Amino acid sequence: MNADSLILPGLSNIADDYDGILCDVWGVIHNGVRVNPGATEALSRFRDKGGRVVLITNAPRPNPPIYEQLESLGFPRHAFDSIVTSGDVTFALLHAHEGDTVVHIGPDRDYSLYEGTGLNVVSDASEAPDGGLIVCTGLFDDTSETPEDYHARFEGLIARDFSMVCANPDLVVERGDSLIWCAGALARDYAAMGGKVQILGKPYKPIYDQALGELEKLSGKPADKSRVLAIGDGLPTDIRGAHTQGLDVLFITAGIHGADFGETEAPEEELVKKRLADEGLMARAAMPRLAW
Repeated sequence: MNADSLILPGLSNIADDYDGILCDVWGVIHNGVRVNPGATEALSRFRDKGGRVVLITNAPRPNPPIYEQLESLGFPRHAFDSIVTSGDVTFALLHAHEGDTVVHIGPDRDYSLYEGTGLNVVSDASEAPDGGLIVCTGLFDDTSETPEDYHARFEGLIARDFSMVCANPDLVVERGDSLIWCAGALARDYAAMGGKVQILGKPYKPIYDQALGELEKLSGKPADKSRVLAIGDGLPTDIRGAHTQGLDVLFITAGIHGADFGETEAPEEELVKKRLADEGLMARAAMPRLAW
């Protein structure tokens, strides 16, 4: 391996430079169907040497269901310390609207987001007053719908001056071998059509503040950003967010951008460097999949 190589064989090459890791979940640890065994080993080995690992995900629900999902997929609890979700950040924001009626756009599984908020949650906007709030966690059915299916609905909501809170900034995620539309794509279109949108989660600051706060609680001392590594596969979310927050980045290239860099398991370094430069981003290192 060239000393100046961006692409590394494993986390062990740089692990000693860091005390803490903020690691993306979907696209790095699993693809919605299968766990990446290399990620299990890498994060477990990092913790074995005294490092702390906080998982940071744009999942639109508070973190308890994410612990359950990881367990069901076979990702072991000893590979990480705690989880911070976009839903955790959204939950905190929704408390300011206690007693209000909000319109939910997303699957039923995301209703745990509202537990304890004191909100009246409806899925039919006719039951909510004009000028209200939409909370978007995804598509109602991401197996069959596309963002275009929502445009007529959005025209009516915008005409009634609804604002949207987007609880998951991701545009797409991998589910097995397919790409699935996420809430970020709906928020993008709502804004493009003239709607007011507030987007939470990566790449925005509040989720990083909360995740760094977790590292501080775990270590008992202030987090030194120069000793924290962010790991992710999404350029507009994981990589941009970490870069904007002044964190070193390990870019996992075989995730949602896997087709952009040549052979998925052997990415072309120059293509990776060019894409990062074109996006105005930097990475400490890259590898196709997280491994030790």
